[in-house]
Amino acid sequence: MLMIPTFNSVLRLEQLFREKTRLSKSIKGGYQMRWRSSNTIVLLSLFAAVLVATSHAQQLPKIGVINSQQVLETSAEGKRVIAQLQDKDKKVQDELAKIDEDIRKLESKMNTQRLTLSEQSLLDLRSDIDRKRTDRKRRAEDSLRELQELQLRLFNKVKGELLPIIEQLGKEKGFDIIIDLANSGALYFSPGIDITDDVIKRYDASKAAK
Repeated sequence: MLMIPTFNSVLRLEQLFREKTRLSKSIKGGYQMRWRSSNTIVLLSLFAAVLVATSHAQQLPKIGVINSQQVLETSAEGKRVIAQLQDKDKKVQDELAKIDEDIRKLESKMNTQRLTLSEQSLLDLRSDIDRKRTDRKRRAEDSLRELQELQLRLFNKVKGELLPIIEQLGKEKGFDIIIDLANSGALYFSPGIDITDDVIKRYDASKAAK
């Protein structure tokens, strides 16, 4: 690992050089002058290294941000996708509600007519209720899987259409990195680095042109 000298290490070196210089007072003056000159050169070199290291550390990547959730909820295509998913979910919920109602009717019939129905009729009712409950559970599981698959397919389609727009805006604005605020957990950012509105405008324009 490359070790970058710090200002504290430079000061400790300077102190060490001063102590050595005091010890050399008994030596002839010419040698003392050369020793001090050497100390000065070394110290200047170390300070130069510190300044260079600090300069490199300040060359940070330029970061941009985007809120993908806002793009999905605000863009024309995002709204269409959400509406499609909501419509699919409503149809499923309506279908499950009808099955629930059928189950309630059968349960009510069994409870109210328990004393008048034959044993075989009661067994048939219980069998119908159990079958309806099994169908309901299977339909709910299948519908959830279908909805999740549809959501993944639609979201991936939107993502694939957004990436070229985001990359182009990143190049135009000179960003090295673009972070998605929906996943980053960022608590603060400057509005000047947010490209969400620009992405929505270009995405809507690209869809309108087709």
